[in-house]
Amino acid sequence: MYPKGPGYPGVQPPYGGAAYASAPPMMMGPPGGGGVQTAPAFTTPTAPVELIISAKNLLDRDTFSKSDPVCVLYAKELRTNQYIELGRTEQVKNNLSPSWNKKFTVDYRFEERQILKFSIYDWDGNSNTLDAHDFLGSLECSLGEIVAAPNKKFERKLELPPGFASSGKSSSIVVCAEEIGTNKEILHIKMNGRNLDKKDMFGKSDPYVTICKKMDDGSWTDVHKTDVIKNTLNPDWQPFSVRVASLTSGNPERLLRFQVWDWNSNGSGDFIGEFNTTYTQLQQSVKENSASFPAINQKKKDKKKNYTNSGVINVEWLRVEEEKSFLDYIQSGVQLHFTVAVDFTASNGDPNNPQSLHYRHPQMDNQYSLAIKAVGEIIQDYDSDKLFPALGFGARIPPGQVVSHEFFLNGSTDSPFCPGVAGILEAYNRALNTVQLYGPTYFAPIINHVARFASSYQDGNSYFILTILTDGIICDLDSTKDAIINASTLPMSIIIIGVGQEDFSAMEFLDSDGRVLRHNGRAAARDIVQFVELQKFVTLYGNNQLETKVVLAKEVLAEIPEQLVYQMKKIHGGRVTTV
Repeated sequence: MYPKGPGYPGVQPPYGGAAYASAPPMMMGPPGGGGVQTAPAFTTPTAPVELIISAKNLLDRDTFSKSDPVCVLYAKELRTNQYIELGRTEQVKNNLSPSWNKKFTVDYRFEERQILKFSIYDWDGNSNTLDAHDFLGSLECSLGEIVAAPNKKFERKLELPPGFASSGKSSSIVVCAEEIGTNKEILHIKMNGRNLDKKDMFGKSDPYVTICKKMDDGSWTDVHKTDVIKNTLNPDWQPFSVRVASLTSGNPERLLRFQVWDWNSNGSGDFIGEFNTTYTQLQQSVKENSASFPAINQKKKDKKKNYTNSGVINVEWLRVEEEKSFLDYIQSGVQLHFTVAVDFTASNGDPNNPQSLHYRHPQMDNQYSLAIKAVGEIIQDYDSDKLFPALGFGARIPPGQVVSHEFFLNGSTDSPFCPGVAGILEAYNRALNTVQLYGPTYFAPIINHVARFASSYQDGNSYFILTILTDGIICDLDSTKDAIINASTLPMSIIIIGVGQEDFSAMEFLDSDGRVLRHNGRAAARDIVQFVELQKFVTLYGNNQLETKVVLAKEVLAEIPEQLVYQMKKIHGGRVTTV
């Protein structure tokens, strides 16, 4: 459900200046770039999810007993539109409300709409052919709907077989989803060294530490390298973080080796000393305030009878944090709020002209409709009421024919909400019949519009995704940069999809992958913009719009989970244990 907060009619003052005056000010980004943070490095493209299935009030198709249900799980191959069987549960005898023991594991991917089908049969006899058994009902849904269900419990009515749909009988299926197989513990550690060996002729040493783990085959592999502290025998290394799973590979007793080196400008290192421990021993030592480990150089020890060590490594503190995943936040109730904004500037061309980007082809989607479907069909599964604001910009709107850079596509003065993706498309087509394409292309009003809502809902239960569809060059680039920098502190992401074949170099600049957006001495708190040029996929796949839609969705939504996790972690924090 989209929050009904300041700015929308029926809740606060009418849409426009009065509403904006009542909205709280947006949070600003850090001045001068101070405090800029980078997104976390710990991300995975997929998450294995275990599905636990039960049913209620199934049809009784047996004469002298009750049904003996089996559930068959299918996944739809989007490119072929064909279902592939993933597996079958065991048979539950004489039970109309079964809970099956067999669990199914599927790989969850946010950026894909993964369609599943559950079909239930009354299993009589030994035949493996489904047609040999009585059909009890089925359900088709997306995996996104299942994982986003409140309290991790997805329940929906089954579609009953012909002849039973009008009987008044109601059967349902219940699916619970649990993320599995992911060790989310992150180890944060702070170390120092004292009285290390001097290795440089004209200085002291430039020490750093490498951490290695012993593999099952007896070999050693590097896990982490600290920063280098120049010209000292008493270094204080910066705190660093490493996944516990990277250290232990699932075995907390796995041998770890901490090696101290003297850095050389040619890239080599002079060995100072080392010690061995395990993750369990390391934790215990810190708890007992005895985490001081002598660094031993075995060659020196063998040569010198009075050798004690080559210095001491002290572990000052450890902190173990369980990092929540994207699914953790979604399943705890975080709602994704989707807003689409469509470019109605005159550069798109007359919608009645087949060359126009807004032309409505009888047999295929134009690029705007295709983009709305690609993004909206996925995100709508994470919104409880599937009501979405849809806005336009750059057009003269009735009745006064005044140019507007943020107007409702459905033309309603009471509510901008459209029911699902179909409602957005209906409102888009309505707007093409009622507004006059004009210009110029301004982004800042649309970004600030959604940012006002995001600034009002920072309790960790809402995340806003603004999708801007445009054909042209931004005319308010400086204001847009300011708007993005302001919004970077808020729970929101911005997707920009370029349609047509114009110059989109400015959009590439706004999509600041690998850096943060800077403007007028200010820097964004994080990267929240993803830009994709749709024409590249259209050129690649031609008239295969299904393939184009699938690939476009993957491209534009790939960064959303990481961006959401980063922002929610700032709001919620993690479940932290300090050792």
